[in-house]
Amino acid sequence: TISHCKGLGLKIVLTQGTYDMVHIGHSRYFEEAKKHGDLLVVGVDSDKKVRARKGPDRPIVPQEERLEMVAHLRSVDIVTLKEHNAPRWHLIKAVKPDVLIMTKEIHAKYTKAEMKELSALCGKVVILNPMATTSTSAKIRLMQLKIAKKFEKAIIPRLTDMISETLTGVKTKK
Repeated sequence: TISHCKGLGLKIVLTQGTYDMVHIGHSRYFEEAKKHGDLLVVGVDSDKKVRARKGPDRPIVPQEERLEMVAHLRSVDIVTLKEHNAPRWHLIKAVKPDVLIMTKEIHAKYTKAEMKELSALCGKVVILNPMATTSTSAKIRLMQLKIAKKFEKAIIPRLTDMISETLTGVKTKK
């Protein structure tokens, strides 16, 4: 499919990531990425790959649903799953995009030598700024904090009362 599109003279753009709990930032990111070419290919990390990188509680949304959500975004043309055990840069080497899109956060993780190697595999590497004020990870942390505060308000006073009653009962029995 990709080679056929290249044969037609279409400019291929590739980006990849987790896309857990798809939000407006992801949609804006794909819209911006699509402006760099004709066909936008999105690699979505498998559940196993996400767990290895982000921990046992991630992803929140299973890979089948993440793939479907990304596929429904209007700027995305092709979606593919990136398996955990795939060799490094497997998708980049398979697609050989004219433009590779990455976030500033991901770009910062690469050395200059790695960026040079990536540039050799692609026509061009474009770094995009975040497209929203928050990320999925930040939203999850915020939800966890809210739950912890609710727990604190509901449970801590009860525990304190129970401990006081228990201690009072112990003192009275002596």
